[in-house]
Amino acid sequence: MARLNLLEETRFEKLPVTVFSDPQSASLNVAQRIAALIRKKQENNEQAVLGLATGATPVKVYAELVRMHREEGLSFQNVVTFNLDEYYPMQPNAAQSYVTFMNENLFDHIDIDKNNVHIPDGTLSLDAIPEFCLNYERKIGTFGGLDIQILGIGRTGHIGFNEPGSAPNSGTRLVTLDDLTRRDAARDFGGKAFVPTKAITMGIGTIFKAREIILMAWNKKKASIIRKAVEGEISSDVPATYLQLSEHVEFVLDEDAASLLTRFDTPWLVKDCVWTDQLIRKAVIWLANKLQKPILKLTEDDYNNNGMAQLATEMGPVYNINIHIFNKLQHTITGWPGGKPNADDSQRPERAEPAVKRSIIFSPHPDDDVISMGGTFIRLVDQKHDVHVAYQTSGNTAVWDDDVLRFVEFNIDFSEKMGVTQDKMRELYDNMRKFIASKEPNQVDTPEIQSVKGLIRKGEAIAGARYCGVPDDHIHFMALPFYESGKSQKNPVTQQDIDMTIELLQKVKPHQVFAAGDFEDPHGTHIVCFNIILAALNKLRETEDWAKDCWLWMYRGAWHEFETHEIEMAVPISPNELERKRYAIFKHQSQKDRPVFPGDDSREFWQRAEDRNRETARAYNKLGLAEYEAMEAFVRWKFQD
Repeated sequence: MARLNLLEETRFEKLPVTVFSDPQSASLNVAQRIAALIRKKQENNEQAVLGLATGATPVKVYAELVRMHREEGLSFQNVVTFNLDEYYPMQPNAAQSYVTFMNENLFDHIDIDKNNVHIPDGTLSLDAIPEFCLNYERKIGTFGGLDIQILGIGRTGHIGFNEPGSAPNSGTRLVTLDDLTRRDAARDFGGKAFVPTKAITMGIGTIFKAREIILMAWNKKKASIIRKAVEGEISSDVPATYLQLSEHVEFVLDEDAASLLTRFDTPWLVKDCVWTDQLIRKAVIWLANKLQKPILKLTEDDYNNNGMAQLATEMGPVYNINIHIFNKLQHTITGWPGGKPNADDSQRPERAEPAVKRSIIFSPHPDDDVISMGGTFIRLVDQKHDVHVAYQTSGNTAVWDDDVLRFVEFNIDFSEKMGVTQDKMRELYDNMRKFIASKEPNQVDTPEIQSVKGLIRKGEAIAGARYCGVPDDHIHFMALPFYESGKSQKNPVTQQDIDMTIELLQKVKPHQVFAAGDFEDPHGTHIVCFNIILAALNKLRETEDWAKDCWLWMYRGAWHEFETHEIEMAVPISPNELERKRYAIFKHQSQKDRPVFPGDDSREFWQRAEDRNRETARAYNKLGLAEYEAMEAFVRWKFQD
């Protein structure tokens, strides 16, 4: 019976999927399977032939294999490896090369014979590539083929670098990279312009020959493409869908990557549900959006005809369900993000007391505060709350080099105008100019250039916070050490990052904290900064009464908003406030027009923010609630006491 239930739950899925609670446990499982294969082959005096992937996804797998080598004696002397791909052109000693990646994450830490390591050669002439690719295929064949092929998946649906349009029988070859793939790699290269346009990759046909294929994916950033790969129709538009044709494939996912699969996203379509209030809210909003109806116009037939008969039967009549969810949504809307004084707060998202709250807005980068919650920021100040803003990082990797020269040139001219001696300044300027002229893509800036870039972002942040009405002594620049590497790849978080955050929190003793709650990219600055705040608050909650009463509100960045059913506080923004928010964003001149790392979106940050805020307001209005110009949305973090 349990097996029948599982088949029913997974009937939308066209290939085997195993879901783990987090990337760590999933990675341990995959590493143990690889280790078991290696040991079995050793017992039979055979070679284990592994197809390996690069990128963030397999890092924890490789770390566990290294641990097993060091602590459990797992030997790799009988292992032969073939990597999926390599950028072209690419020098093997470049920081972005997959040779460097594999050495740093695996090969330099185990006893593998380097003669058994095979990675596509990014240094070949174009004429030499076809023969190399044929030999790569032949070499895999001489070892009897791949025992296990490890895969990640790109947001285009590519496996290896088999981009949309790849044929299912394709072999190892030179390919042109999709623009989205290059945008995703931009941080590693110091900007999209420096990302190679081509790569050498194993083909889909080559991958298919492996005796076992394991595709891994973590975090919500991959959820959309995972749903297409697992539940969509087979199409060259999403090359990973070809894996549905294999009898030897398994997708290994964490809960976030699996979150848009039907059995998790809309479980009422595949099974009977335990109807929690949150699930009811999600289902009713889903139904209203699907049918393009306001919530209060949904009927019993709407429920019955769209997979929600169980909810109608168990919790109906449906109009009562509609009223309940409508009221819940209505109660998330508040013009008082710091709480409304002398008012009944039983149906409001924030407490009424104390009437004047101490608030800290934590901003991972120097502009996240105004981009993500500028309207609420201004509202808190206007309503006379004691508002602090804390910029967690300098943001010094996201400033154009020519801005550095422009600011230093101004300083030189200003010094001359004021009659100040500036020989040292000219020397610094000349050194900076020479460095920038010969700077390699993603090369770490000199300390002096890093300082100037940080000062540019600092000045802009001060201007933005002042515009919002915050006094100078309430503007805090933390420059957390984890970020100050001068590289897109940051240092590990240490206790010092947490202690600095504890010190600021202890100084202010806030009633409410606002923090960036962007969890789609686990390697991004936002989630690192959020986890530092969370660690600091959890530590303080052990001993400090004020910390136990401190509420933590999460906001989202310029690209994505919380789903409507997730929102717990929606702050309406008037046309005038939206304009004020825009002007606060304008203070960040180095990020205007074209930021260094723009992401997927060509719009300016103020345009993204306004469009997103207007869309949130429209989403509420479509469900039958009042029509506002714009809204900023928040979700409250639930501490585990």
